[in-house]
Amino acid sequence: MKILDGKNLICTASLRKVAEASGGQFIILNCNGAPVEEGYAMKERLLRAITDTGADMVYCDRWDVSIDAQGHRTVSPHPLIDCQEGALRDDFDFGALWMLRVSSLKKAVAAMDRDYSYAALYDLRLRLHSIFHLPEKLYYQTVTDARASGEKQFDYVNPRMREVQVEMEQACTDYLAREGALLTAPFKEVPAGDESFPVEASVIIPVFNRVRTLPDAVSSALGQKTDFPFNVIVVDNHSTDGTTDFLRSVKDPRLVHIVPGETSLGIGGCWNLAVSDPRCGRYAVQLDSDDVYSDADTLRKIVECFRTEGSAMVIGSYMMTDFSLSPIPPGVIDHKEWTDANGRNNVLRVNGLGAPRAFSTTVLRKIGFPNVSYGEDYGVGIRMCRDYRISRIWEPIYFCRRWEGNSDAALSVEKVNANNYYKDMLRTMELKARKGL
Repeated sequence: MKILDGKNLICTASLRKVAEASGGQFIILNCNGAPVEEGYAMKERLLRAITDTGADMVYCDRWDVSIDAQGHRTVSPHPLIDCQEGALRDDFDFGALWMLRVSSLKKAVAAMDRDYSYAALYDLRLRLHSIFHLPEKLYYQTVTDARASGEKQFDYVNPRMREVQVEMEQACTDYLAREGALLTAPFKEVPAGDESFPVEASVIIPVFNRVRTLPDAVSSALGQKTDFPFNVIVVDNHSTDGTTDFLRSVKDPRLVHIVPGETSLGIGGCWNLAVSDPRCGRYAVQLDSDDVYSDADTLRKIVECFRTEGSAMVIGSYMMTDFSLSPIPPGVIDHKEWTDANGRNNVLRVNGLGAPRAFSTTVLRKIGFPNVSYGEDYGVGIRMCRDYRISRIWEPIYFCRRWEGNSDAALSVEKVNANNYYKDMLRTMELKARKGL
């Protein structure tokens, strides 16, 4: 069984040619054109998996091959994750080699009613009903992008990728329509609620061991200029590096310092603690302990957006900076792929919604955060936009500082997999719920 080079299959026209020329029962495509080398019994194991499971497509784990400047070869395992029903990210990693059932390939391609320049492979895999992950490392793939995870995660927001993003959104929207999961109903009005709030807004800062960066964050929050009362709620998750001492030293009465009574809280649990506190304001506004607002007018702009647009959530834009707040590539992150027009559907494809995030406390108290430290904000966002409008502020109102202490600066393959699998699970839950509507 020959491995076909499919690096140009992002184009629908090329994919049609491959489908027309394919014979036999099964085909293996090298879908990204990466240099690959077969491992032990690769074809036999893939063939066994696709015949035994009846799947339309099978993919497997791999070995990554890195070659340094001196020509030394290093081999490391690269496990992948299962493809869940809600794994709708267009950058889902299936690896280079896909084994496809030829009849399924031909049927999927024949049904394609749009011509894409970039989204053909994505469109194809969304049309395959059964995709099976074989957790065996069966081939070697040469690493062509050795950047750390913290550098790669913003590739999709590069303005040069805008045309690609538009096509991916269209393919995902079509899929949701076919599956009966496309949201088109008008947004609900944000409930007024019966609560009385002591302040109009609360800046929420969950923190653990960030004594180096937290003073800047707190100063940025307390330095906001508004015509309404606000406070800053810092949930200090049992820090041990001096963070607690710093917070106790701040004498501003607007600072609310909370230490959880338990030690099992993730970031989401810390948010729930802050939002359920009677001192929380009408709007709960995010600020990470690493970061700062871009100026003293950020909080006012966010609250004004809530008031004028009647949204349950407001998402801003931010500037990537170094520790000293000097801009660094890719610069402004505005998540233009997430829009009012189709954002609540496209949210199931993208991997994040942007920052800073702010919420109607009334709605947030009903939905709540999952008690995790990754994807908690995404989980709330996809649930909120099922019913309520999420507004955008397109100018950068937030500085996202990148430094060696960032929790996502350089994650292992296993950690990236765990993060991606969790977000895919959130998408699966939401996809099922939307089908049920």
